[in-house]
Amino acid sequence: MKSPLTNDIKYFDYNATHPPFAEILESCLASYLKEFYNPSGITRYSLKNQGKIELTRKYLVTLTNGNEKQFVFSATGTESNYLLVQSLRVLFPQLDSVIVSPFEHSSMYAALESYGFSADLIETDKSGIVHIQNLEQKLKENPRPVICLYAGNETGVIQPAEEISKLTKHYGQLFYSDLMQGFCKVDLSFSLFDGYTFSGHKIGAGMGAAVTYLPNINPNFRVFGGGNQENDHRAGTENTFAIECLNKVSKFQLEHLEEKNKKLLSFQSMIETSLEEMGCIIIAKNSKRLPNTTFLILPIQAVDFFLLGMEEKGILVSTGSSCKSRAREASKSLLHMGYTEEEALRCIRISTGYFTTKEEVEQLLLRAKELIQKFQSIEEI
Repeated sequence: MKSPLTNDIKYFDYNATHPPFAEILESCLASYLKEFYNPSGITRYSLKNQGKIELTRKYLVTLTNGNEKQFVFSATGTESNYLLVQSLRVLFPQLDSVIVSPFEHSSMYAALESYGFSADLIETDKSGIVHIQNLEQKLKENPRPVICLYAGNETGVIQPAEEISKLTKHYGQLFYSDLMQGFCKVDLSFSLFDGYTFSGHKIGAGMGAAVTYLPNINPNFRVFGGGNQENDHRAGTENTFAIECLNKVSKFQLEHLEEKNKKLLSFQSMIETSLEEMGCIIIAKNSKRLPNTTFLILPIQAVDFFLLGMEEKGILVSTGSSCKSRAREASKSLLHMGYTEEEALRCIRISTGYFTTKEEVEQLLLRAKELIQKFQSIEEI
């Protein structure tokens, strides 16, 4: 599959958004341009488009062994997280708090606040893994639903979902998970989760389609009213183009998952070995992580100038979660892990993906070495 990236861009921000699989999206776009009809309409042309949406829903059932009526399509990951949390408010109208990991995307915390929940955070440390003993203590003292993402947006650390699932089942509680960084990146056991979310743009399907899997069939689960789309769970015309892209790209990604991850693991080893030699500290290096993600502390203070220097050569990296990276705030995830604010502000994230090449990794490391040496010599003065 041909990369959509131009030769002057070396892209290392796959966790923010995966470059689109142009050939697949162009195929879906050609179909959409011919069959643009509103899927909620009454004509046979509209019904055909509704059929495409239902085929994707059935595909997700086959993939996850879930219930067809519990899958809801929306537009963004944030929206899908809001619907997931809204379902908790419907199920537990008197509940005031939920047990939550300290690593969630900001939209999850915002959704909890919007629906009147406080977040009782699970303890962690520099491993980036939630403390299972602390979670069990919280469940024992006050049994409540648990929300814990599968893999960290910044660190790439994979949480012990199987252990969390066993605990929540033991205490009769729901376990929800944000699978945005796990879906189509690693093998997932969907049966571990009572509810979850994922998004098309994280896998190269373009923007415009995300998925919420609800814990059961309940007509009161609803993120928007005003229409009966998505089985009354989400009013608004569905994005048939984006939903079809999600379907086809996820199939492609999963078909090539093993060979892709073998390549990305080799890149991760190259990147981390070289950066440690330059004085960088790899966050949660010894924890189980996504094969495409490296989160590190630079040995210099001039992080903004480092990023500009990388971009000057067409090399794009980030400082962490894309919804926070422009703010240049210290990562709350790192602060909860026990790092100082000063250390957290020196962090950058490098994330690779399907289109990443060895040549690009070599150019990344060469430029990083030039800039680190340059700024170290300046800061020593």
